[in-house]
Amino acid sequence: MAGATEDYPQEIHEYLVAFNDSVAGVDEMLKKMMSVSRSELLQKMDPMEQAKLDLVSAYTLNSLFWVYLTTQGVNPKEHAVKGELERIRSYMNRVKEISDRKKAARLDKGAAQRFIKHALCDPTAEDSPQAKKKSKSKQK
Repeated sequence: MAGATEDYPQEIHEYLVAFNDSVAGVDEMLKKMMSVSRSELLQKMDPMEQAKLDLVSAYTLNSLFWVYLTTQGVNPKEHAVKGELERIRSYMNRVKEISDRKKAARLDKGAAQRFIKHALCDPTAEDSPQAKKKSKSKQK
């Protein structure tokens, strides 16, 4: 982009450089993704990872289309792409909820019941004659 500063206002130079870097990054990622066949990539993934990959791919393509519409002077907020992005985002949230549920700690009800049973004192056991005999024998 050096030497082209005369074609646009100097105030937006930093924004254009950042945009150029972002586009280069997207191009690099696309080249990496396209270097491996989709079927080969999906064979190495479990179903949850496959769903995440599909959602990210769909979201990325729709986001790029959003940018394209903006460059063409079309308001993407009034286009169907906005609804599609929201739909994909809702699916991403559902996948995240499922993943979070899998990571959540599981409660072992039996162990919890035993823990509570042994942690709480039983007031009827202290009043029993056997408990009194044990306490008297300890005092001697």
